Amino acid sequence: MQIEDGKNIVVGVLAFQGSFAEHRKMIEGLGYKTLEVRTTTDLEKVNALIIPGGESTTMKHHLALSNLRGNLMEKIGKGFPVYGTCAGAILLAKNVDAKPNSDGIPVMDIEISRNAYGSQLDSFEEILSVKINGRSKEIPALYIRAPKINSVSDEVKILIRNNKKEIVMAKQGNILVTTFHPELTDDKTVHQYFIEEIIRTP
Repeated sequence: MQIEDGKNIVVGVLAFQGSFAEHRKMIEGLGYKTLEVRTTTDLEKVNALIIPGGESTTMKHHLALSNLRGNLMEKIGKGFPVYGTCAGAILLAKNVDAKPNSDGIPVMDIEISRNAYGSQLDSFEEILSVKINGRSKEIPALYIRAPKINSVSDEVKILIRNNKKEIVMAKQGNILVTTFHPELTDDKTVHQYFIEEIIRTP
């Protein structure tokens, strides 16, 4: 999917639960419009969707009730850009805790484990040395009840590994995931990547 005129981009943020307001703030800080998405009607008004962190089980329940799950799977299959953080990454994985993610939105060829680093009390932050869009920089990464990406297929591009060499950011075509929460920091690098390399690149 490619949108030439950035002024026309509207980035949706799934707004059932979690840090959707923080994602909106990040995107709007980059100069783009956002819309909270809760219905299939909302989904038709946006050019891309961010699925925030939160509780993946609760999100699955709301996705089923709102009929968004089937619509999203169809749209993503046709190239609709989507970005999942933490719980959002869990929803998008084809396999979760070594089982098929049958009640999620299983569109990305990754296997992921829920709460891999422990409870919310075990949350932590680290600085990642990354190279994105040909630019090297350091970005903060905040992990809250974070999942862990255990394996990926050959179709998935690993973008960032953390200091333990674990995969924390990856993409597959029009799908982007991070296990950390960039929206809870002041660094817009990841959101800018989503705009420039996923939404605006075919």
